[in-house]
Formats: sequence, C-alpha cells, structure tokens
Amino acid sequence: MSFDARLLSGIGVMIAVVDHGGFARAADEIGLTPSGVSRAVARLEARVGVRLFHRTPRLVELTEEGRRFHAEVSPLLAAIQDAAEEAGAGVASVRGRLKVNTDPWFARVILAPHLPELLRLHPELQLEFVVSNHREEMMHGGVDVAVRFGSPPDAAMIARKLLETRIVTCAAPTYLARRGTPEGPEHVAQHDVLQFRNPETGRPFPWEFHRAGEVVEIRVAGRVVMDDPSAALAACEAGGGLFQSFELGLAPWLADGRLV
Repeated sequence: MSFDARLLSGIGVMIAVVDHGGFARAADEIGLTPSGVSRAVARLEARVGVRLFHRTPRLVELTEEGRRFHAEVSPLLAAIQDAAEEAGAGVASVRGRLKVNTDPWFARVILAPHLPELLRLHPELQLEFVVSNHREEMMHGGVDVAVRFGSPPDAAMIARKLLETRIVTCAAPTYLARRGTPEGPEHVAQHDVLQFRNPETGRPFPWEFHRAGEVVEIRVAGRVVMDDPSAALAACEAGGGLFQSFELGLAPWLADGRLV
C-alpha cells in the first residue's frame, strides 16, 4: 500500500487551523505563511473530495463534513505523536533486553560487582550475559555487544577502545613466605607459576616484563595451565604460585593484602 506523506501533512495543517482558530494563527504556530496554510488546506480538500472549512473574511469554521473528518483523524494524529514521543523516550532512557558476550575475567571481576547499581539506575533494562573465552563465538546467537581484551579479531567489526590496563605479577603472602619473593624477572623461572592459556592460539601466554621500553621474556614451566584467569586468580590467592594478571579489577586483592 502506498502512502502519500502530503496527506498527513495536510491533516496536521488542518488540525492546527482548528486548534488556533484561523489560518494566520495556525501559520504562526507551524512556521508557514497564511497563504501556505491556505494552499495546504486546499490540497487536502482536493485529496479527500469535500470542503472542510467555511471561509469568510472574519471567520473560518469547519463544515459538517469537516467536523466529521476532524473527529476521525484527530485521535489518529495524536496517536502518531504519542508513538513518536515514546520512541524518542526509548532512545533517551535505557530500556529493553541487552545481550552481552564477555570473557570470564571481565564478567566476574569487573562487571558482576557493578550489576546491582547498573540495574538500579536503569530499571527498564534487562541483561543477558554469555561468558566465553572463545572470540569466534562472541557475536553469535543474537549478541548485541561483546567486550574483549586485545585487538578485534575481525577488521570488519565495529570496535571501540574502552580502556588500557597493565599486566602485573602477583602472589599470595602465604606463597611468598614459603618460597621467598623474586628479586627480579630472572628469578621467576625458579618459582611455581599459574599459566593462562591464550584462547586464540591454545598455548599459554608468554611471561614478559616491560620497563622503559625494554621487554624481558622469561621461560616458565608451570604445572598448572588454565583458560579462565579468574580461576587462576583464586588459585593464586590460595598460595598456588605466581600469576600474571590484568591490573584492572585487581585493586581489592592488593588493597587488603590478599595478594602482593
């Protein structure tokens, strides 16, 4: 079915004339000249095939057909206006279901502690989380947005950099009391380490130390390899060895001394 937008425009002009009691006042309200309003009404009358207004130098009033037409179309135009305002309000407010795919570290350590406050601020928001390390699956299954560390795997993806974080080497005080504190990167190879597997390559991430542009890579041979850094963090807290962790989200463990 084709739709003539000029018909809707003409109805809007007609209702403005009725609401403001004349062509001149309607013209001031909707930003047209009085002659422009008159032409719009004439086109509408030609389109519907009836005369809508009685026009005299002193008075403009609806004809009998005009009153019936106005009574029928006025609620419809008001409904369109309400729908437009509601759609605009939906943009201004956060509402609806949002499906998010994120890795376990960001989901458990960063997002989860803030969920109560997020839901309090946006009571019409519904969240669904898919937690996975596998990047190739991160935009499948109707996902709206994915959050990942590192560069986007697909150049065609629309990506936005949110933040940067360092990698820090940490351990539990109980482990350091038992095994001693490494004095430098070269001593790390003598310690138990908890390794984190790169989900893209399937191999553990290399252990690197960066300072003043210099990169030192240490060969480690940990007995434990995990693909979930939050699980490795829990093992580190329990005294299982050294772990290289994202600094982002680690502040509570460092602040209360659970990790050093």
